[in-house]
Amino acid sequence: MATTATKPDPLAPRTRVLGVPVHACPDALAAALSLQERGGGQIVTLNAEMTMAAKANPALGAAIEAAQLVIPDGSGVVWALGRQGLRIRRSPGIELAYRLLEVAAERGWRVALVGASPAVMDAVSARLAERLPRLQVVFKAHGYQPPEAWPELERQLLVARPDLALVALGVPRQETWIQNLNGRSGGLWMGVGGSFDVWAGIKKRAPRWMGALQIEWLFRLVQEPARWRRMLALPAFAWAVLRQG
Repeated sequence: MATTATKPDPLAPRTRVLGVPVHACPDALAAALSLQERGGGQIVTLNAEMTMAAKANPALGAAIEAAQLVIPDGSGVVWALGRQGLRIRRSPGIELAYRLLEVAAERGWRVALVGASPAVMDAVSARLAERLPRLQVVFKAHGYQPPEAWPELERQLLVARPDLALVALGVPRQETWIQNLNGRSGGLWMGVGGSFDVWAGIKKRAPRWMGALQIEWLFRLVQEPARWRRMLALPAFAWAVLRQG
């Protein structure tokens, strides 16, 4: 009797880089859509800088540990996975987030946008409405809110019941905020860092050739010289991976 071949799980395998979990998934979009079909959850985009931050910040580490999907965003993480014999391509979070917005427009998902500055939120909302006219944005709030405003904003967000929530509050705040959002159920919840700035036209992504050479970090450093201290995490990450063997 012929047996039916089972399809590989898009979310597998789940492994670790320096003790931090990551899914070595060959197709990040397929993994995200599979997660949505299973009831949703939190998506984290892991790079070398975040890996080192997670080791130093227990709250961030716990948020990543609890996330349902951790994609290999950075070339350093992909390199570390390669040393484990897992050959996969890098999955930039900004590209996954935009593809999910396209899927949301196609399928009629309810979308929430949280974070960035008021000006960036206005600009990104306008650009997305122009590029994806069928996109249903049911909630949006910039990230420069006073502390006393957040409980009511969170209540309104949960009432909106988004199928996709993109949160641009920066690392580690966006990851811990999503994880600690009481009452969150269903949908995909994803931290997107500076993606809103890029989509709004405020910042530029590194050219593709820099990505191919794995030096996008240099482009970001030129745009934001104040990041140099954070960039020290990159050689520390590489050394830690090499020491681990």
